[in-house]
Amino acid sequence: MNTPALKEWPLWEVFVRSKQGLEHKHCGSLHAADAAQALHMARDVYTRRQEGVSIWVVPSAAITASNPDDKGELFDPAADKIYRHPTFYEIPEEVGHM
Repeated sequence: MNTPALKEWPLWEVFVRSKQGLEHKHCGSLHAADAAQALHMARDVYTRRQEGVSIWVVPSAAITASNPDDKGELFDPAADKIYRHPTFYEIPEEVGHM
């Protein structure tokens, strides 16, 4: 069989949505040959106790992340825009998760 060594397989980031959760949360990384294999491996590794209802796998190379050293430059400008924060609104209980 002509399978590349594990270290040559691309790295995939795994996100799982739990039964109680509304959003997917990053739970780890794994190496896999392709997306289908990454999805199956993620299911086996990260949802062994049936705690998930949805899995996303994303190639690590496709993720662009900010540098923590640039946080001031990225996030400080939003601090003076208090109208963006929902502190001025009352949300009715009927709305639920928000």
